[in-house]
Amino acid sequence: MQDIEHIHRSYLVSVKETEEEARASLLYSYKHTINGFSAVLTPEEAKRLSEMEGVASVRESQPGRYSLQTTRSWKFVGLEEPLNPWKEEAIKKKKGKDLLSKAKYGQDIIVGMIDSGVWPESKSFRDEGMGPLPQRWKGICQNGTAFPSSLCNRKIIGARYYLQGYETAFGSLNEKEDYKSARDKDGHGSHTASIVAGRTVPSASALGGYANGTASGGAPLARLAIYKACWPIKGQSKDLGNVCTDVDMLKAIDDAIEDGVDVLSISIAYPKPLSYRDDVIARAALEATRKNIVVVCSAGNSGPSSRTLSNPAPWVITVGASTLDRTFLAPVLLRNGTRIEGRSITPMQMKRSFHKLVFAGDVENSSVAKNDSGYCLEGSLEAKKVKGKIVLCMRGKGARVAKGLEVRRADGVGLILGNSEAFGNDVPCDLHFVSATGVSYQNALKLLQYLRSSNDPKVQLLPGTTVLHTKPAPLLANFSSRGPNIVDPFVLKPDITAPGVDILAAWTEADGPTRSNKDNRVVKYNIFSGTSMSCPHVSAAAALLKALHPTWTSAAIRSALITTASTTDNMGEPMKEETGKPATPFAYGSGHFQPLKASDPGLIYDSSYIDYILHTCTLGETQRLKLNYRCPNPLPDPNNLNYPSIQIHRLSGSKKTVVRVVTNVGSPKSVYKFSAQSPKEYTILASPNVLEFENVGQKKNFTITVMAKRSQVPEKIESDEDQYYFGWYAWTYKQYVVRSTVAVSFL
Repeated sequence: MQDIEHIHRSYLVSVKETEEEARASLLYSYKHTINGFSAVLTPEEAKRLSEMEGVASVRESQPGRYSLQTTRSWKFVGLEEPLNPWKEEAIKKKKGKDLLSKAKYGQDIIVGMIDSGVWPESKSFRDEGMGPLPQRWKGICQNGTAFPSSLCNRKIIGARYYLQGYETAFGSLNEKEDYKSARDKDGHGSHTASIVAGRTVPSASALGGYANGTASGGAPLARLAIYKACWPIKGQSKDLGNVCTDVDMLKAIDDAIEDGVDVLSISIAYPKPLSYRDDVIARAALEATRKNIVVVCSAGNSGPSSRTLSNPAPWVITVGASTLDRTFLAPVLLRNGTRIEGRSITPMQMKRSFHKLVFAGDVENSSVAKNDSGYCLEGSLEAKKVKGKIVLCMRGKGARVAKGLEVRRADGVGLILGNSEAFGNDVPCDLHFVSATGVSYQNALKLLQYLRSSNDPKVQLLPGTTVLHTKPAPLLANFSSRGPNIVDPFVLKPDITAPGVDILAAWTEADGPTRSNKDNRVVKYNIFSGTSMSCPHVSAAAALLKALHPTWTSAAIRSALITTASTTDNMGEPMKEETGKPATPFAYGSGHFQPLKASDPGLIYDSSYIDYILHTCTLGETQRLKLNYRCPNPLPDPNNLNYPSIQIHRLSGSKKTVVRVVTNVGSPKSVYKFSAQSPKEYTILASPNVLEFENVGQKKNFTITVMAKRSQVPEKIESDEDQYYFGWYAWTYKQYVVRSTVAVSFL
């Protein structure tokens, strides 16, 4: 590494006045993700550097691009944890009857977390009973503020932090806002790390006792390597966002590759799609596949709008978010006896008495603008009209928790957070500072109707309760970013969905559970939502599969998860959105992940690093990514990347044929038969339609033809966006159903 740094510094010496200035300007040297470096340059220096021999390109950093995307869940997806999985006798007692025990709870698999750090004192990160560090581990435990290297243990085996990019863009870190170390002052990093590999902690719950039960990561004996690359936005409350600079993230992934991680969990996204050229996560993840590292990323929290998906590369697993079969009910009781369903995890409980209900728009100061009315924005409520009352505030403007603070400031006793039509049934659970509940759009309308029609409208907010086995579940989270994949339209994304709504996991004790700068409450476990929470669920599953199948490639693990995913809910019906509308593969990919089924998928679709490079050739991205590869002529068909799903973009003519290869990882002698479900617009055919295998590891080629049923292609709906049609095909043998989603748009 020192030799590479010396070479990189020599370039800087050529454009700087002194060697000392060159040394000071170098931020990071990158060894694995790219052969390159980041440095502080003037525009003139950057221009001179770009003209030097041996320099492929010089590009300006975009520091504000990325941000973090924020447990019954394991039982919901079919993984049961023993109370003491760290004890050897517990593992032996299981006798290998389930995925967790067969995979030894992810023992010695190393998961790298690119995030906001970790709270090492949490019980979720204790190392009781864990063995010595894996010999292949080459990482470090970096000293820093409130984080001496002694805080690493046999669970948290490495910790680093990355500030050069952040401080270059935004100035020195304000150490009142965050620690200059791998210690987490945000909560997000501790939460995601414990979802992946947290130890089993009985009687864990959120503030107020919600979600009480046993908290556990999906791979509780896996090791954690912490790479802190995300920091607060200066002068802004953490609940309003954070920033992860491209320079810092690239170095974090570069180090993770060098350190020897097996899985990278990256709950980070950009609010809109980025080209591969501009996407440092995609670029770095491509190099991680060369070392057979499984990279799992959030799809993003920009839903439900279409074409919003982040992390669309075929060499990463892209994860959407969905609900559990658990909710937190906190009804509103009207004085006429009617109950209106609400949801809340607010620990503040109201005495069992009725209070007058008012609408925020009716009790505001006269200075509030018309388009700001009804939202309980800071300073908007008139105290003499609010005192002692319950206020109905609408979503749509302002932070949700801040609305409760405004009600409290105006001496209100309770808050009802009403959804606007855009949010529909997507009712969030928040830790408010007054008694509170949230209601759907339809229920908000009912409350408004009651308020307008009653001479003395009074309501009571009933205590919240944790309710299990709710139906239907899972539902697709409203916030989860949607396809189609507009960066790479030949790859269907997201890949799968996993629990990401109201997830209980570990938290920092240096920041409140809402992350608001006005929240001084301290919790050990917290409920949080986002594709940031669904991503580590899949990272944990990948860790288990890696432990169970150490010779599998990262593509094989992705294939196993995708082809075994479920598209039905716990009522046996097709998955739906939170609004109740049917969900599509642009929301859930190939379905909701099923780790147990993924452990024995029957067949897998494998791909290599070179396959991905060839795919970038078909997109014209190879040179833009500065990859050292000569693309063939003619170029391969971009639809022929051996991916476990198919997306045909703008089908020209009446049919399209694509090639796929499957590898037998199930029964040695097996005969798989083809089946398909096609919408009325087209037919899915396979050739051959029977695959016979003699051995494990044997490969079989086949073609899939998508054919329009009519002489003319389906009529296109007038829209700026492509109209897609969905279907699937499957190869079936005994207990194996290897299912692939198909999406088609017509030219």
